[in-house]
Amino acid sequence: MKALRVSHLSSDLSGVELAEMSMPERKTGEVLVRVRAASLNFPDLLMTRGEYQFKPEPPFTLGMEMAGEVVEADPDSGFAAGDRVMGGAKTGSMAEFLSVPARALAPLPDGLDFEKGAAMGAAYQTAYTALVEQGGVQAGQWVLVHGASGGVALAAVDLAKALGAKVIAASGSPQKLPRIAELYAPDATIESVGRFRDQVSEITGGTLCDLVCEPVGGDIFDESTRCVAFGGKLLVVGFAGGRIADIATNIPLIKGFSVVGVRAGEYARRFPERGKRIKDEVARMASSGQISPAIDRTLPLSRWREAFEAMAGRELVGKVILIPGQ
Repeated sequence: MKALRVSHLSSDLSGVELAEMSMPERKTGEVLVRVRAASLNFPDLLMTRGEYQFKPEPPFTLGMEMAGEVVEADPDSGFAAGDRVMGGAKTGSMAEFLSVPARALAPLPDGLDFEKGAAMGAAYQTAYTALVEQGGVQAGQWVLVHGASGGVALAAVDLAKALGAKVIAASGSPQKLPRIAELYAPDATIESVGRFRDQVSEITGGTLCDLVCEPVGGDIFDESTRCVAFGGKLLVVGFAGGRIADIATNIPLIKGFSVVGVRAGEYARRFPERGKRIKDEVARMASSGQISPAIDRTLPLSRWREAFEAMAGRELVGKVILIPGQ
């Protein structure tokens, strides 16, 4: 089979290649899946450089999440040949076949095709962990979402709107704001540059935001500390902007807000029952049409470089889906 492999770490994708390799051998407790669609996530790009917190030793196959059809499974696994599934692992999904533990898979929700299924898992489970589990979002609250063209942040915009929150979608690329507004109709969109706190204050009538979902870091984090309402929460989801920010502890003390770190995968591992509930609730909302992932483009796996370069160049509004076998 063909798989997208990292032979060595590099800053310019020179260590990545589409290679021929043997089919995975299914072990007891695992499910063998024919991958029909794989989703590109920002950690995939970071892993090619060795810059992600999880650092697999090369060579390894890229891809954290996918959707496809079961080829073979244990009789007591809950899955059977032909079942449509979604899920994945930290690596391995950007290949024609993948063998993973049954617990790493879920039935593909009714109404979702393989492309939407591949785009759904990690982004929406992270957004749900941030907003609901750790943020305690309530209908009517103001939620500011930064980096709102990216997979997790765009999912947070979609999810927050579905849960009845009032959403400000922010992006450092003003040309992306009309597309974000078209997709999910946030209550307001802003360009996140400079002193955007004044815009947030005007939009919210001076109350500022109960929750700030912050996957960018750097200057965006710094200014976001001025956008959180008293008693609110600043949800740290990542550092896509590059600089890991510092905060003087007098700021949350005086303003009475919390800084909350969000690691959805670790949260689900430490609290497996909650992790299952998150996965089930995301699937339920997708099946009912309450949420739906945005896909920027779908490409054959043979055009992987185009996908990775588009992500590195911050060209995307939504997810890139790669189709193995093409």
